Amino acid sequence: MKSFSAPTFSLAEKNGTLEVGKFKTVTKISPSGSLQVRKQSNTAISFFWRYSIGTKSERISIGTFDPNAPPKSLSRTPKGFSLAAAVRAAESLAQEHYSNKSIGGRPALEAARKAETARREIEAARAEKNTLKVMLDSYSDFLESLGRSSHKETRALFEKHVYQPWPQLSSSPANQLSTELFTDIIRGIAKSGKGRTANKVRSYIHAAYQVALGSRSKASIPEHFKDFGITSNPAAFTTADETQNRADKNPLSISELRTYWKSIKDAAGFRGAVLRLHMLTGGQRIAQLARLRTKDSGSTMIKLFDAKGRPGKAAREHLIPLIPAAAHALVECNPIGEYALSTDGGKTHIAGTTLSKWAKEHGSGIPAFTAKRIRSGIETALAAKGISMDDRGHLQSHGISGVQSRHYDGYDYAKEKTRALKTLFALLENPKATNS
Repeated sequence: MKSFSAPTFSLAEKNGTLEVGKFKTVTKISPSGSLQVRKQSNTAISFFWRYSIGTKSERISIGTFDPNAPPKSLSRTPKGFSLAAAVRAAESLAQEHYSNKSIGGRPALEAARKAETARREIEAARAEKNTLKVMLDSYSDFLESLGRSSHKETRALFEKHVYQPWPQLSSSPANQLSTELFTDIIRGIAKSGKGRTANKVRSYIHAAYQVALGSRSKASIPEHFKDFGITSNPAAFTTADETQNRADKNPLSISELRTYWKSIKDAAGFRGAVLRLHMLTGGQRIAQLARLRTKDSGSTMIKLFDAKGRPGKAAREHLIPLIPAAAHALVECNPIGEYALSTDGGKTHIAGTTLSKWAKEHGSGIPAFTAKRIRSGIETALAAKGISMDDRGHLQSHGISGVQSRHYDGYDYAKEKTRALKTLFALLENPKATNS
């Protein structure tokens, strides 16, 4: 860069001749503008670069003159500039302005810088606000808004295995975290002997990122997920431990199902009626059955809402026909108010844990009895009696797969479900029946 030579006179010597508050041109600056000085009321001298663009001119402050700086020094001192250093600084500003004249010169550059600074401040504020914890909490809220019972599990898992042990990571921007960090989280859980839990945490974090990622193209996802600025899913490159996903259902045998049925068949009151309804509708998911609404309870059919499935999907209607014994059990439950299975007149529904507890009390004579073994036991028993996998899946609402089933098959399978339930009832009532 070509430079004009600094004036040979000394500013310190000329200080007495400068008028306070008046600008004085010291030298021209290459490639444009000039270096000016102005004396302050305290006798200090300030440097300015003056330039023109079109019909307008502007002065840019450079700094204060340091009379003790070496005359030939080109760098700023702690107290200011030598004359030569001020010339060099002015030349730098002039060159920047000249090189960008086609886009508006220095004013355009300054406007762009201010806009970039504002953008960075907004991004920084957004990053501080849109942390991993906020995103995971938003995901749990989203599940709840869809009627997904899993929102309770996600909240508990995130709190115990992410927020508490990883506070710094949890408060970091969600869009700045790496796959390695999530692998460390999952590894820590697995090393504590909780391999299945590790897989669940991984799956839920992955799903949360997918929801945020999908918010840019999927209108059904709340718009605020876009604020997290997610452009990729770091959890997608973590790997689940498949050995920890093995089913541990230990289904009740037909003999054990009959033992349990015998215990609840004549059980008195509301408790017995609820347990019979659960059994005779095919061992529906307890949490879903507990939320049965009175308006969805008919004399020949009940309607549940299956909240399990893909993120972003609302709960799916699940229709279950009632065989006569099941219909009678429902009548015994005396469905009134909003919820059909209730102890306070339908204001609130019974808890799924309560139903499970009642079932366990009646199944206490069966080794290692748990309520979930009823559901898997029923499916196993129906399979042994020739009920197809598809029909069992439609009855228990876990056989919906494939594009055709999800989007085009509008058939309700009431006939097939009824056949399966009648088969189940016959198995429970006939002690001479075999597993074949």
